[in-house]
Amino acid sequence: MRTLVEGGGGGRTKLHLPPRPLPLRFSSTSSSPHFRVSSSSLLPGTKVRGLLASLTLVAAGIFSAFYSPKVTGKKAGRRTEQELLVMIEDEKQPMRERMSAYIERLQGEIVTGLSSLDPSSEFQWDHWERASGGSGTSCILQDGAVFEKAGVNVSIVHGHLPPAAVSQMRHRLDEDRFGWWDGKSELPFFACGISLVVHPHNPYAPTVHLNYRYFEIHDPAVQDVQGTRGVEEPKVWWFGGGTDLTPSYLFEEDARHFHGSLKAQCDRHDASFYPAFKAWCDRYFLIPHRNERRGIGGIFFDDLSGNPRHLFNLIRDLGDHFLPSYLPIIQRRQWMRFSDHQKRWQQLRRGRYGNPTLSSLKHIISSLLILCVLVGTVEFNLVYDRGTKFGLATPGARIESILMSLPLTSRWEYMSELGTEEESAEKDLLEVLKNPRDWA
Repeated sequence: MRTLVEGGGGGRTKLHLPPRPLPLRFSSTSSSPHFRVSSSSLLPGTKVRGLLASLTLVAAGIFSAFYSPKVTGKKAGRRTEQELLVMIEDEKQPMRERMSAYIERLQGEIVTGLSSLDPSSEFQWDHWERASGGSGTSCILQDGAVFEKAGVNVSIVHGHLPPAAVSQMRHRLDEDRFGWWDGKSELPFFACGISLVVHPHNPYAPTVHLNYRYFEIHDPAVQDVQGTRGVEEPKVWWFGGGTDLTPSYLFEEDARHFHGSLKAQCDRHDASFYPAFKAWCDRYFLIPHRNERRGIGGIFFDDLSGNPRHLFNLIRDLGDHFLPSYLPIIQRRQWMRFSDHQKRWQQLRRGRYGNPTLSSLKHIISSLLILCVLVGTVEFNLVYDRGTKFGLATPGARIESILMSLPLTSRWEYMSELGTEEESAEKDLLEVLKNPRDWA
């Protein structure tokens, strides 16, 4: 971190300049540097997806020939890029296998993309095993030159749900979907998901969160815990997830870029998706005792079922366009000079950051399995979040992954004046957090 001092005498202000990031350019339609595909020419058909996957593989190979992110730690069990692509595109495979392959591949792409902006820092890869079924990989960067903390986690787990958990799921979902259950048996489940949070150093660069997940429940008369990765169709299944942006300072062009990217991908599947998911996100991340949202939102959805292939394609489009929705914002803001005043406000805003309320026991279970490390506010985490408290109190829970979303530094002040001054940038942000706007 470089430091400059401007002004003279008592009016001197310390300004901070982060190191210059690599000049990689991401288009709004591609997740690979210098690789552009017009989204208007793409349809969610299988042939187009196969072509796009092949082109992306070629581009990724060229990029990797000149650049490899620094990584440390364990990367056990990682499949090759070609193996993952074959599994993702094979519609004969069970959805759990295709989704597992996709999130594993997406994790590698995102780590590579983030590393391209912070090449002097290292991601630590930590592969872990779950004693009662499944495994995962956590990729964490701390104290980087550009990113204070970044985590990209993947979990692929299976096991049995106790009757109490199934009862709450049945109550929350359509009861008819559980008409086959006897009301007292444990049910085999499978779940997989990817979750990330990125906290940049620069107060003008926003924090971002992403999570996409898939959940299955099976008939115990057909499958046991190991059988959840077999060939039988699940009795109940759904997709969930979302992504959202949390700035400390509001730049309307960043908000329009981020939301515009999400809307473009949602509209390719259903024009009603983006407005519904955007409103859902604004409701979900409300901090009641502050009467403000955590950030400027994005999209959020849960319990999506229907046509699994169509929903999987939606998840893929959203995941594939995460990097082009976020990295251009970082590239714009990492050059901006900031003072101790802006850093102080950033840390106050981070006091709002952590895990949000998990609205059901299904989410509690997902939290324990390190699937839904959805980031929210530290205050939200401490005051409202049953899921995190339940997880931390449960023997065998993977605490490091549960707390991955927390920033390295944050701040609370008694009756802080920041955010109260008229016509200040801080108050402008709070106005938007209290009254969400339409950005796309």
